[in-house]
Amino acid sequence: MTYAHTRSHEPDKQGRRYWDEQSTPLFPFGHGLSYGRFAYSDLTAVERYGIVTVSVQVTNDSDREAAEVVQLYLHQRHGTSSRPVRELKGFQRVVVPARGSQPVEFTIGPAQRRYWNTTVRDWVLDASVFDLWVGGSSTADLHTTFDIS
Repeated sequence: MTYAHTRSHEPDKQGRRYWDEQSTPLFPFGHGLSYGRFAYSDLTAVERYGIVTVSVQVTNDSDREAAEVVQLYLHQRHGTSSRPVRELKGFQRVVVPARGSQPVEFTIGPAQRRYWNTTVRDWVLDASVFDLWVGGSSTADLHTTFDIS
């Protein structure tokens, strides 16, 4: 059971693949306990010459300084192969002061967008629309898209 599954012929029934147990993990990938409560906002993705710069604001809503692992996930909508619904493509550990905010930036280049295609036995870099999520686990809901033509 992995967070990076591909879309099936019945994507709405992803959690019911096995007759005797759930096919979803007990906790999402990246789940963990922290001494703080974090909020994510102001997600932007700007593409320039095939390089995407992603920025997000991370806010610590608690009364003490705390660390958070900010995670970036991608999904390629179209391509020569079926792609996972979410793939971890970047992460950064940040320490945010109590009631403070901190900007976090990621860079997504060709190396993060390419994948191994077993049919052609080579790395493939498709032009596509990409979904992007940023948050504290694989269930992150702060979302935007970008297009690489």
